Amino acid sequence: MQQMYCGQSTVMPCCCGVDVHAHVIPVEFPKYLGGATPPGWPSMAPADACHRHVMIDGKNYRTVSDKCWSTSRRLADFQEMGLQLQAISPMPELLSYWLSPADGSQLVRFLNEQIASMVNESGGKIVGLGAVPLQDLTLAIKELHYIKHTLGLCGVEVGSNINGVVIGDPKLDPFFEACVALDMPVFVHALRPVGMDRLVGPAPLQQVLAYPTDVGLAAASVLTGNLMHRYPKLRIAFSHGGGTLAMLLPRLQQAMSVFPALRESVHLSPVDQVKALYFDTLVFDLQTLRHLVHTFGSSQLMIGTDYPFNFHDKHPVERIKEAGFDAQVIEQLTSTNAKRFLGIESINLE
Repeated sequence: MQQMYCGQSTVMPCCCGVDVHAHVIPVEFPKYLGGATPPGWPSMAPADACHRHVMIDGKNYRTVSDKCWSTSRRLADFQEMGLQLQAISPMPELLSYWLSPADGSQLVRFLNEQIASMVNESGGKIVGLGAVPLQDLTLAIKELHYIKHTLGLCGVEVGSNINGVVIGDPKLDPFFEACVALDMPVFVHALRPVGMDRLVGPAPLQQVLAYPTDVGLAAASVLTGNLMHRYPKLRIAFSHGGGTLAMLLPRLQQAMSVFPALRESVHLSPVDQVKALYFDTLVFDLQTLRHLVHTFGSSQLMIGTDYPFNFHDKHPVERIKEAGFDAQVIEQLTSTNAKRFLGIESINLE
């Protein structure tokens, strides 16, 4: 079978994977409902037949393809990627925690309804991870109820930090308590990372180098902040293979026997805590993938692609198979773990 896409022809293999890390951008953003448009409010501008520019504060933040908003275009790529199901979430910059709470609520409500529309159009091949205005916990929890009960989305995406507040900070406990109560899994994506002043080179290095650093620190904050001790039923996953966490974990574990203050403040062993966290497989390297399975456990890794951006894993299932895992681990990484994380284990995806 061959599929034509934007002038390209490819041979399609069969599908089996569940992708938990894929993004959405709407074809248009709503006009701001108020006076002067606030800084950070996004808009779209034409590019070419298959692409549009995401404009923020009058600048081109990113040029993206119609796969970001077209359900049919997205589904056309599933077979080549080896996918049977994809969980979609907003492009992280659209989480917009820097907007006022009222403005942020307006924007994420629009995004969530766009995601729900794509889910409904997909014939059961797409599920949705919504967004909430975490700059205001009351509004965030209200939106969490809306995306669960009204839109029927299966989880929520959050940034690695909320205007500098890392996700392991107890300030965010009311939100995570609500996630547990509503049985809503949380996918953590790097956002506006620290260390940008230390990068030498062009802007894409933010995605390449700074994102894994920030998500690694976010995951570490969950361990040192005892989040899973307080909410052991929370299902929380981290993008980009958990970033730097796999390298930080042995240092953190060793430090528990060296620094009494750390031993007193961290209630559970970091290497034990990490077994409760989920991570995607988006590391672009077989040896690194094997190391993540060894470090985090084969029950905690799930396909993540960063589709449909240019810097995504085009063959995630094949990459897992090439890593040399046995059949049981391959099944865990390609589908079983993701179904458990998303809470859709009982759904037949065949």
